[in-house]
This record gives sequence, C-alpha cells and structure tokens, in this order.
Amino acid sequence: MQRVPLADFEPVLKKRLEELWGTPPNLYKALANHPRLVAAWTEFSKTLRHDTRTPRALRELVILRGAQLMRSEYEWAQHLPMARKAAVSEAQIASLSSWKTSPHFDAREKAALALGEAVTRGHVSDAVYTEAIGHFDDHDYVEIATVAAFYAMVGRMLEAMGVQLEPEVQGYSPRLPPGP
Repeated sequence: MQRVPLADFEPVLKKRLEELWGTPPNLYKALANHPRLVAAWTEFSKTLRHDTRTPRALRELVILRGAQLMRSEYEWAQHLPMARKAAVSEAQIASLSSWKTSPHFDAREKAALALGEAVTRGHVSDAVYTEAIGHFDDHDYVEIATVAAFYAMVGRMLEAMGVQLEPEVQGYSPRLPPGP
C-alpha cells in the first residue's frame, strides 16, 4: 500500500531528474514530498551510480544482494536491468543468494558481497574487513561500503513509504527469491 502520495517536482529539480534518469521512478516521486531531501538524494545517488571507481557490475551485485536481504522487491526489480546492462551474468543473478559457495563469483566479487552483506546487516566483522581490504584499497572499500549502506537505506525508505512498482517493471524476472 502506497503510504505517501506521489508528488510533483519543483521545475528545476524535475529538469535535473529527467536529465539524469529520464522519467523519475516512483521512489523519487514519493521522496518529492520533501523537496530538499529528494534534491540531495538525487545528487548523492548520481555520485554512487556514475562518479565512482569500482566497476558498475560489482556495485550492482552488492545492490541486488542488499535487495534480497532487505526483501525489497522494488529495489530488486529496478536494479535487474541495470545489473544486466553492467554485464552481470544471468548465472550470477540466479545464484546470488548462494554467492558464498557459487562458482559464478570470483574472490574479489565475494569480498565485495561479504562487505555489502555485513553493512546491510549492520555489523562488519574484522574478518570481513580483512578480506575486503585484501582486494580493495581504502577508497574502494569506502565506496563499496557506502553503496551497501545507501541501498539499505533505499530499501528501508521504500518499505516505509510503501512505494509501488511502476507498471513497466511489474513483470520483472527472475522474481525476488524467497528468504535472505
């Protein structure tokens, strides 16, 4: 159930959103109930999506795994096409919930997924940190942790606002798998 209305954007922000994303998704329309917040959110999410150093496919894996953990159908459905466009394989998508034992992920991807999962769950152990820092320098470690933390917030906000999937993504596949 949609808990907040889908609001209109102030003209300058509407133009900026269209430049960045085309038609703004329902998440942004729900956030538009707070104009200053959605403006800041827009620029922060743009930085995480486009002004980063780690590969987009790696970040999308972290986002999709976070969506699974958060049970965020909206986030999963929205990011499947982004992950595919970034060259995440169908085998990786299908085996994401069993990434620890899957042969479809290399050691670097597993380190990023472990970090993303730990951030999403709210505790990064020394072992997860040590493994991650063996594959990423401090800059990239912060980047991956920030992506995981931001998209955990996205999942929580989607649920809090009751944001519904847009009609054009309702038939997404594969469906969000059950359980974490």
